[in-house]
Amino acid sequence: MLFLFKYIDDLIGKGFEWYVILQLLWYASATNVAMALPLAMLLSSIMTFGNLGENYELVAIKSAGISLQRAMMPLFILVSILSVSAFLFSDYMLPVANLKMGSLLWDVRNQKASFLIEEGIFNNSIPGYSIRVQKKDEDGRTLHNVMIYDQTSSGSNTATTLAKEGLMYKTDQDRTLVLVLKDGVRYEESGSEKTYSPRQRFTRFKFKETEQKFDLSGFKMQRTDEGLFKQNSAMLNLRQLSYYHDSTRRTVDSTVKELARYIIPSYKIYNQAYTSTGAKSKRTPSYKKDLTEVMQEEKVMPAISYALGEARSVTESISPKLDEYNDYQKSLRRYMIEFNRKFTLSISCLLLFSIGAPLGAIIRKGGLGLPVVMSIIFFLIYHIISTIGEKSAKEGTVSPVFGMWIAIIVLTPLGIFLTYKAASDSALFDLDYYKQAIVKFFLKVKNLKERKKI
Repeated sequence: MLFLFKYIDDLIGKGFEWYVILQLLWYASATNVAMALPLAMLLSSIMTFGNLGENYELVAIKSAGISLQRAMMPLFILVSILSVSAFLFSDYMLPVANLKMGSLLWDVRNQKASFLIEEGIFNNSIPGYSIRVQKKDEDGRTLHNVMIYDQTSSGSNTATTLAKEGLMYKTDQDRTLVLVLKDGVRYEESGSEKTYSPRQRFTRFKFKETEQKFDLSGFKMQRTDEGLFKQNSAMLNLRQLSYYHDSTRRTVDSTVKELARYIIPSYKIYNQAYTSTGAKSKRTPSYKKDLTEVMQEEKVMPAISYALGEARSVTESISPKLDEYNDYQKSLRRYMIEFNRKFTLSISCLLLFSIGAPLGAIIRKGGLGLPVVMSIIFFLIYHIISTIGEKSAKEGTVSPVFGMWIAIIVLTPLGIFLTYKAASDSALFDLDYYKQAIVKFFLKVKNLKERKKI
């Protein structure tokens, strides 16, 4: 549904076949596994252990001498297998799905809207022609009062065709539109296009029936070569990401060396003082602020002007290379983000299971009520933190490794804490426990006030 809401404007009115939209939905569902799988892991673990706690099955398990960690072990092994499967999916299948979806979505978004003639509106979809129909019959083929402007020769309306009636149909697998016009006239102007010419001619043709064809091949979706999209970071596996990262790193190093060649000739270091005769002075100059203290006063301003000119010259010369360097840095960050994403997907499944299982054992509620609310809350916390970290990594404010792992780093202590509380039979989410604690607190306060009165 999110995919449809996002790209609905690119899909409507373009005459796609049903299987094209079905392919897009299929590829989009594969790309959404990275969000759906961790949420499913969290929700299923909360519901499972919530049901066990609600039906007092956890109590029976513990009374038999089996700890909560041992009871969780079979499910932990199952989740580990799912995590490994998620890693293999993100490394082998997800890049292919992203490639298929990206190339198909590119063709869909660049596809022209389907050719449609509406009553009383000029249609300019066919290049070089503007067609207007005053009325259409219910069959959608019979036209009345047809007007066609032919702009193919000079870009202006040098030829106009008027007809009282017309019949429209398509041939050659909908690649050619045929208009059979009846009882009409065609006006043409010929001569100089830019200046006035006394030999300019105006011609009028009357016809009982004529046929005009229009090429509609541009309205058929043309598939782009998928190889043009293969270098995108989201469409690469671990081996390809490592290769492109290393090659881009070498390119960055060569770019830095080129920048140094621009800067070094203009960077002068004065570390020795000279006498008026040109000999080196044995005494090191002593100054506290800047170099202008040891220069003659009339040479300060020319030196500053020369330095500013050199700085402007260097800035202008390195500006294109600096933009190129920044683009390479963005590519490096994208490669590192996708490289770490393949590991965070599998680790997030383990993390959210370690949060959901003890949380379900603590709240002791099954079904689709409280477990759904709790799972959505914790998943939103995880998703918001991971989204902020990923965007910060893309902008370069934090390291790509830290940005992709920050949500796992933040929520791991929470998983450990909840596991400890569940193993120790904590009443962390028991409302009666907090009510009793509040009542006990007020009773203690009341007893202290009575003792003071006595």
